[in-house]
Amino acid sequence: QTAMASVDVEDESILASIFKDSFPDNWRNNPDFAAYLSELSSFGVEKLNREPERLSEERAQILQQTRELAFTNYKTFIRTADCTEEIYRDFGRIESSVSKLLDKLPSFGEKCRGFMKEAEQIGASRRMNSLTLNRHTEILEILEIPQLMDTCVRNGYYEEALELAAYVKRLEKKHSSLPVIQGIVHEVRQSSQLMLNQLLQQLRSNSQLPVCLRMIGYLRRMDVFTEAELRVKFLQARGTWLRSITTAIPADDPYFHITKTIEACRVVNEGAIFHGWVVQKVAEFLETLEQDLQRGVGSRLDSLLGQCMYFGLSFSRVGADFRGQLAPMFQRVAGETFRQAVQEAVDKFQDDMNHYTLISLPSMLGVAPSQP
Repeated sequence: QTAMASVDVEDESILASIFKDSFPDNWRNNPDFAAYLSELSSFGVEKLNREPERLSEERAQILQQTRELAFTNYKTFIRTADCTEEIYRDFGRIESSVSKLLDKLPSFGEKCRGFMKEAEQIGASRRMNSLTLNRHTEILEILEIPQLMDTCVRNGYYEEALELAAYVKRLEKKHSSLPVIQGIVHEVRQSSQLMLNQLLQQLRSNSQLPVCLRMIGYLRRMDVFTEAELRVKFLQARGTWLRSITTAIPADDPYFHITKTIEACRVVNEGAIFHGWVVQKVAEFLETLEQDLQRGVGSRLDSLLGQCMYFGLSFSRVGADFRGQLAPMFQRVAGETFRQAVQEAVDKFQDDMNHYTLISLPSMLGVAPSQP
């Protein structure tokens, strides 16, 4: 480093002696200038005196070569200039395009992120569609539950309908937030309401006791009514059916009306399982019997009494034997009928006596009158 520093100092002194005024600062960092300066330092006096002339000749030679080169390759220089200009314009366009690209990169990045998000959603949807396709049979069975439920209810397959309703309840507990399940539950509830109306309507129809008990079992499994409400519904339905039957009986002939009422009530007795309701219906029957007896049944009172006593005996199976209430009614009617018959006989005898004369007595006795 000491030798380098001394050389630098010497170079500085040489430069200062050669260039009186100044020299460009960039020459200090030029390696060619430093090498030429070192070479120049080794020249002798004569060679130093010839050096300017040599440099002039070399400079003239270089200029001549440059002219020849320019003349020989002027087309190349022109093309180079054209290319340079075109390249400059291209770089300008590239710079403008790059600027526009940089301006659009934020929105492009946002769209790329949106595309990635949408692609993720499409991928999730595709996976869901694949899973749906794999579970197509099970899903189809679930979607067909409302239609199957409606078919079972309309065809009277209440057992299968109740099983479907119970299955839908379990689905609702597990997947109550799904709109599809909510729609299925709504349709199944509509079918359940239809089944409820049909069961109640069957209780109002001419159904035997086993059928009524089966309908009550279905209603109990539907868990719509409490046990007390279920009993009330049963009694209301059977009462409606009984009123429809008794109302349809012609009331022109009292005997026919009361006998048909007994037959209808005997059918009801087969399905009577509630004592209070039976007592109420017995009271209604006794009222109807009283009305028909007051209208009169003629000479068929004994036949009607036999039917009523047998009918009252049939109710003893459910603790509602009402034969004791029949006797006073029939005694009163029998006494009234007897009094009417006696009164008619007295009236007839009185009328006959009013038309009776003593002259017609022998002819009535079959004896000829004596000759005076």
